[in-house]
This record gives sequence, structure tokens and C-alpha cells, in this order.
Amino acid sequence: MTTPFIPHPIPRRPRSVLSPAPEPGWRERIAALKYVPPLLRMVYDTHRGYTVAIVVLRVLRALVPLALLWVAKLIIETVELYYRSGEPVDWQRLGLLVVLELGIAVAGEGLARASSLLESLLGDLFSNRVSVRLMEHAARLDVAQFEDAETYDHLERARRQTVGRIGLLAQILSTAQDLITLVSLAGALVLYVPWLLLLLAIAVIPAFLGETHFAALGYSLLYQWTPERRMLDYLRFVAASDASAKEVKLFGLAPFLIDRYRRLADSFYEANKRLSVRRAAVSTLLAAVGALGYYGAYAVIIYLTVVGYRSPAGVFTIGVLTFLAGSFRQSRDLIQRVLLSLSHIYEESLYLRDLFTFFELEPRVVSKPNAVRVPRPIRRGFVFEEVSFRYPGSEEWAVKDLSFELRANESVALVGENGAGKTTLVKLLARLYDPDEGRILLDGVDLRDYDLESLRKNIGVIFQDYVRYAFLFKENIAVGQIEELENLERIREAARRGLADTVAARLEKGFDQQLGRRFEGGVELSGGEWQKVALARAYMRDAQVLILDEPTAALDARAEYEVFLRFTELTRGRIAVLISHRFSTVRMADRILVLNGGRLVEQGTHQELLARGGLYAELFNLQAAGYR
Repeated sequence: MTTPFIPHPIPRRPRSVLSPAPEPGWRERIAALKYVPPLLRMVYDTHRGYTVAIVVLRVLRALVPLALLWVAKLIIETVELYYRSGEPVDWQRLGLLVVLELGIAVAGEGLARASSLLESLLGDLFSNRVSVRLMEHAARLDVAQFEDAETYDHLERARRQTVGRIGLLAQILSTAQDLITLVSLAGALVLYVPWLLLLLAIAVIPAFLGETHFAALGYSLLYQWTPERRMLDYLRFVAASDASAKEVKLFGLAPFLIDRYRRLADSFYEANKRLSVRRAAVSTLLAAVGALGYYGAYAVIIYLTVVGYRSPAGVFTIGVLTFLAGSFRQSRDLIQRVLLSLSHIYEESLYLRDLFTFFELEPRVVSKPNAVRVPRPIRRGFVFEEVSFRYPGSEEWAVKDLSFELRANESVALVGENGAGKTTLVKLLARLYDPDEGRILLDGVDLRDYDLESLRKNIGVIFQDYVRYAFLFKENIAVGQIEELENLERIREAARRGLADTVAARLEKGFDQQLGRRFEGGVELSGGEWQKVALARAYMRDAQVLILDEPTAALDARAEYEVFLRFTELTRGRIAVLISHRFSTVRMADRILVLNGGRLVEQGTHQELLARGGLYAELFNLQAAGYR
């Protein structure tokens, strides 16, 4: 009988967290706009020719509405003259004016199409450039920053800005175009009835303030929900991914994942709906205020025309009425559109801030000025002097008071129970982190005084959770020394030494086979086969220090034995660090370090540690008992 699925409640956040943060003040709003100029510089640097052409086209398009209205005024006045004076119709003038209006309209459409094309092309280039810059900057950051939830939220929001930011540029250009049009139309209004501009402002400013207010609240809501939106993405991935499909099926996780996603998505929907309803209600009310202002001004213009009002520009005629009514209507729409565009620009600049905030993040583990390069060859090796470290945000020491040596041309194994500090020690050795206390020396020089790129080029690491890239087979090996990607001979030799050549031999396309099911034609390898690929990466690496984290964990007995036979060849002339729970692997090392609770408790050869009868002997005998 199948046990019914009972959903478990997800932790609910306090009401204060679920609600949008308070609306920022004017200082914060103005501060958010400081990222617009850097955006414009990035766009200009992306393609200067496209950018200049787009600006020119936008300026020309901005003058089209005024030109059309003015020609329409001239046409109506020409007809009006016929009815008032009874003079013959000037058909030649009318024909020229109609052709002129047609030409302006067609030219306006052509300018719009050309502008749209260039903006589309520039948008694609800009999105590509931002994506590349995002990846380049992410590559500079520390491992610690990727493991920090707040920094990861910054990264997630920045990723969402890699597409669509060109839309902000289009919004800015459109607003600038509308402003030019508005100035030209406003000039005509000032010429006839100056105070109409004041009525326009009164009609549209309330709508602008309302939109700005809700734009801030909308951004605040999305900002507060960044962790939950990442969780939604993660739940979608887990529920429909080849990496998790087996466990989802076997453990019956689908109802749990779907229910958790549904409730979290519904919570976000409800919070967003409350804000959207309020925004729609207020916007409708403010739009009604704007409509009253427009029709009030329209009535005034009609009245002035009927009574024959004489302005500084002349008597109000039917042509003037048509021109002013059209100018006022377009000016009102333009002012409202400009103010709303400014509100959207402000809203977009809040999201833009996320992108540039991520770009402003700086790594903490960096090379010092005039840093020295790692010596080749390494003569003495590494010395740990009272090294202690704890992860950011943690109060417990991951490793504490570590003091030992890793000598040149020596292989050392790290042994200890889970959480003993083995992987942390390796991260410190590769300078993925810096110690909080003590120091690490390489040939007598502090590790922090070496050039970081030089250090990492001399260290090859194959972690237990190595990446299974959805690349070609040969590319999966070449990542160990990516500069040798085109050196097929070296890749084949690394595969042979890492036992991965037998895997390639069974694949249909050999070294050109696509791995993983993510892309068409890809094949999935077994855990042991992936392990051989990872070992081949180690052979690719031209490094003086080799770190292998559980190098034989997924291998069968025969493959593990072959690795054992080739271990001396792999580590010859290098400092080798092994992390393993399998004592058959540990025995390959010249010396063994035993860690417990982040501290070094024993060190020596396999025989010495067995004779001592300490923690190592206890762990060895526990594992050996399983084979007896």
C-alpha cells in the first residue's frame, strides 16, 4: 500500500520580511541614478558607430511630430482662407503641403525602422559584452565570496541584468527624444498661450509621483525575495534534471518538490498581487486627474478660437485651434510619458545598481604589488607555522594550530574522519583562502608574497567533487591544462596514464565524443569512468604540487591497483598531497598526517603509525575488519 504524501510546511518568514521594504527617499532615488552614466559609457564603448547613429536618428525623429502638426496647420489655414474670403483654392500650394506632410510621415517611419534595427543590433552586442564582463569579474572573486549567501544573491541579481539592460538605454533615448519633441511643441504653446504649460504640469505630475512611489516598492519586493526566487529556480532544477532524476523517482520526491515550489510561488504571487492591485487603483485615479486637465485646456482653446482671441503670434484661427489642440494633446501625452519614463528609468536604475554593485565587489585574496613568482623547481617545500582558519560567519575553527612540513619531492597523505579539516588544509595550500592566524611558507617565503597566478599554475588539484563538464571527452581532460587544448598527443598520453584511454576506446566518437546528456549526441559515463577522466586531468597539469582528493574512490579494485602501480610515475618530481579514506590509497604516500577536529594529532609512515597504536591504527583496523 502506498503511503499518502503529507506535505511538510516550509518555514514562513515574518510579516515584516515578506512585506516590501520602506520606499527610499529622494536622496536614495537620486543616488540610484549614478549608475546610468557608467551604463551609457559601456554602451558607447560597445559600438561607437551604432551609438552615434542611434542618437542622430532619435533627434531627427523628435522633430517629426512638430513638423507634421505645423504642415497640417498650414493646410487647414489654406482651406479656411478659401471659405472666409471666397478666393480661388491654391491647389498647387495644397498639393505641395500634402506631399510635404506625406514625405515627413514616410521619413519618420524610415527613421523609426532604422533606429529600431540599430538598437536591436547594439542590444545584442551589449548583452554579450555584459555577460562576458560578468564572467570575467566572477573569475576574479574568491571562493569564500561564492560561498557567502549575500554575495551569491548579488551574483544572482547581476545575472538577471545581463539581458535587457539595453532596454534601459532605449528608455533613455526615447525619453530624450520625447523631451526634444516636447520642447518644440511647448515653444509653440508658449508662443500662443503660455499658461497652458502650467495646466499641463498640474495634470501629469501626480501620476509621475505615484508611479515613482510604486516603482520603489516593486523593486524592494523583488530585492527582499531574492533568496526565495533562487530557491524556486533550484526546485525547478532538482525536479526536472538528469542529475537528480534517479533519486527523485526512487525516493518519490516529486510531490514534495512540487508542493514546496507551489507554496513558495503562491506566497510570492500573493505579495506581488497586493502591490499590483494598489498600484493599478492609484494609477487609475491619477490618470483621471490628468484627463480632466487635458479637457479643461481643450475647452479653453476652443473658447479662445470662438471669441477670436488675438495672441502675440496672431489671431486664433481654425488652423491654430487644430495646431494648439494637437500640440496640447501631444504635449500632455509626452509629459506624462516622459515622467513615467523617468520613473521607469529610476526603477531600472535600481536593478542596474545590482549589476554594478556586483562589479564593485573585490577579491580579498590577491597578489601583493611586486609579488614574486614561484621558484622552479621548488627546493625545500611548504612549512605550516601555527596555522588556524575558520570559515566566514563560523565561530568554530576548521583547522587550528597546524604546524608541519611538506617537503620537496615527497608524497603526503591526509587522513581523518569527516570534518577533520583535510579539504580546508588543501584550500589553504592552494591559497583559495588565507589563514586567520599563523602563516604558510614556500621555500622560506610567505605564501601571500607570491604571485597568485604563478602559485596556482604550479598547483594541480583534483577535488572529490570534480566537475563533470558537458564538453567533448578530450576537452574534459584538457581542462587540467587548458592551454594545451589543441595538443591531442598530450591529451592522449594523459588519458593513457590516467586509465581514461580505455573509456575513450569504447565511445563511438572516441576523444571527440560529447559527454553528458545535456546536449544532443552526448553519452553519460559511470562514476568510475568519470574518475579516470579526472585523473587524466592531473596528468595534463604541468604542476609542481599535485593534490588528489579521493583519487580512487569510484574505481573498481583492478583500476585502483593500476593507479597504485602508476602513482610513483604520477608524483615523480612533485610534492603530492593525497586525501583519502581508503587506506590502500593512503599507503602509497611517503608520509601520513592524521587530523582530528582540525588539529594534527599524528604523523609518520604507515608502519610507524600502526606501531604507535593511535587514531590512525584505530581507523585502519576498523576498515580492515570489514575485509576479514
